[in-house]
Amino acid sequence: MLSNNLLNFHTYCAAGKGKKSIITIIAIVGPISVVLVVFLIGFCFLRNKAKKIKKYLSLQRQDSVRNEISKGETFQFAMVEIKTATNNFSDENKIGRGGFGEVYMGTLNDGEKIAVKRLIGNLGQGAEEQFKNEAKLMAKLQHRNLVRLLGFCLEAEEKILIYEYVTNKSLDFFLFDEDKKNLLDWSTRYKIISGIARGILYLHEDSRLKIIHRDLKASNILLDDHMIPKISDFGMAKVFVVDQTHGNTNRIVGTYGYMSPEYAMHGQFSFKSDVFSFGVLVLEILSGKRNNFFYQSHEGADLLSYAWELWKEGTFLELLDPTLRNSFSRNEVVRCIHMGLLCVQENPVHRPTMATIVLMLNSYSAILPPPQQPALYNHNRTQSSTTTTGEHQFHQSMPNSSQWSANDGSMITEVYPR
Repeated sequence: MLSNNLLNFHTYCAAGKGKKSIITIIAIVGPISVVLVVFLIGFCFLRNKAKKIKKYLSLQRQDSVRNEISKGETFQFAMVEIKTATNNFSDENKIGRGGFGEVYMGTLNDGEKIAVKRLIGNLGQGAEEQFKNEAKLMAKLQHRNLVRLLGFCLEAEEKILIYEYVTNKSLDFFLFDEDKKNLLDWSTRYKIISGIARGILYLHEDSRLKIIHRDLKASNILLDDHMIPKISDFGMAKVFVVDQTHGNTNRIVGTYGYMSPEYAMHGQFSFKSDVFSFGVLVLEILSGKRNNFFYQSHEGADLLSYAWELWKEGTFLELLDPTLRNSFSRNEVVRCIHMGLLCVQENPVHRPTMATIVLMLNSYSAILPPPQQPALYNHNRTQSSTTTTGEHQFHQSMPNSSQWSANDGSMITEVYPR
């Protein structure tokens, strides 16, 4: 009997301890569970709110861009119209890749051909800023030697610019191809040089804005069916306010070989930066060779220093593309070589303005000063394997300086295409 009572007592105590343990666990776990539930509810609420804010800000930015573009002579296309025109952005319609996305050829219902630049998702804030910059600028610019913006499309996450379709692709497509360059006789090349000069002069002095393009190169010069040049790709362009003559940046964005040394090495840019790029273009058009052709072929020099050596020796006609040697205007060729060397001089102060360049091209009575040594780069550059546009571009922060030297060329990093 006593043993039974003891057994019952122990059972009772064990049951009591079990109940206390359960109560203790509930007391601990319960509040934690409530906190977790409240945290999850709060997290979901804040995440949804953040998404709504992000969407709202995105719509606000789109409205801002839309309003800026709408001030120009453009109009908004419906997304369904663009998809129909490009066969739903098919690979067959893809004709290139720009600074912020892919480019497609399209045909509107009335038969008009268009070029469609589509911002690709997840390219970063820089690409979106390029899109906005180009959209706002091109809506305000109209010139025979600039590619014409027809309209835009901003629907949901889509950001699209619609341009006139330029038939003959870009200048580099002809100029650096051993077979196609034969289609560029001297009169055509001189017309291209003159057209590019007039387009840049419009940007610098004659448009409603004062614009530095900052990425003038052969692949950004489009050619129509009459081989009239049209400057394109304004994603990196900068607008100057009244009386502003130069600017500085810590983020160097451009194409090696076309950038002026003061910009490439110290982030200093001005109208003379575009003049330098134009000079490189002129020497490329004359020679039919890329500026980087010589060091890539292990001849130890770039196009600028090669042209300079020929000029000093008085054998400058050797610079001319062999396909032109049987038919060209000697006066025009010599004048263009002289002008090109003036444009690529090391000191930007010594480079002519675009107004002077247009005068040089249009008047044989204009007296050209003797050129000084062009800017030279150190070719010991660091090679990288990533790029954003498929061109020889680099992005590097440089210290600002009021003094610069060509000996600093080793600071430049060149990025080669994949």
